[in-house]
Amino acid sequence: MFKQLTVVTRGYILAGIVLLSVIIISALAVQHYMLKEQVSKLNTDKARAIHQLQQYKNKLQELRADNIKAKMDYAQKNKKENINKYKAWKKSKQVAEAIYKKSDGRFKKDWARFMAYQAYSKGIDPYLVYGLLKVESGNSFDPKIVGPETKYGRAYGMAQFMENTAPWIADMAGLKYDKKYLYNPYYSIMLSITYLDYLYGKYHNWNKALTAYNRGTGGMENYVAVTGNAKSEYATKIQTNARFIKEHS
Repeated sequence: MFKQLTVVTRGYILAGIVLLSVIIISALAVQHYMLKEQVSKLNTDKARAIHQLQQYKNKLQELRADNIKAKMDYAQKNKKENINKYKAWKKSKQVAEAIYKKSDGRFKKDWARFMAYQAYSKGIDPYLVYGLLKVESGNSFDPKIVGPETKYGRAYGMAQFMENTAPWIADMAGLKYDKKYLYNPYYSIMLSITYLDYLYGKYHNWNKALTAYNRGTGGMENYVAVTGNAKSEYATKIQTNARFIKEHS
């Protein structure tokens, strides 16, 4: 009887050992599977990270290439601008000499050089600006000149700007405004070039631009409505004088 129990007990123990072994093996298998999944995930993450890193490297290389190209383009553009500035400066000196002589010294060389350089930078014929200043100042080129009283007020300085026009043109030129500045020849010249550039950009016609400078935009339009064109005596005189001076300088 005792022997039979021992055999049964041993059987249970053996079965328990087998069951425990199965459980342990199953647990190990599950753990192995989980570790395998983790390793697989790590490998996937690693591959993704390597891919992203390569993308970053490629992007960095592109940025470097773009940066180098941008620098080269800027250098080329800067070189071209400097060459154009030098050419404008060189031509300005020649124009200044011609205008100084033509005005019998009334239009100073420094004014003429400044005027020519600024005009060239806007693509405007400096002789045209000179002709305008000559007419506006009555051939005196006096920076302190004050125009006669009109219903709109008086005009001031060499380029004869009125107080209702000068402030917004100064703003367009990127300059501060004060009435006293209108007596500064450089300031007056800069406003005249800025205003001419604005008017020509608006009308693409020098007769209209010059007549508008003289009469105002509304006055120019009224003149065209009456005469059928903008070829006023003022515009004609300035352009004719500009051509004559250029041809004989």
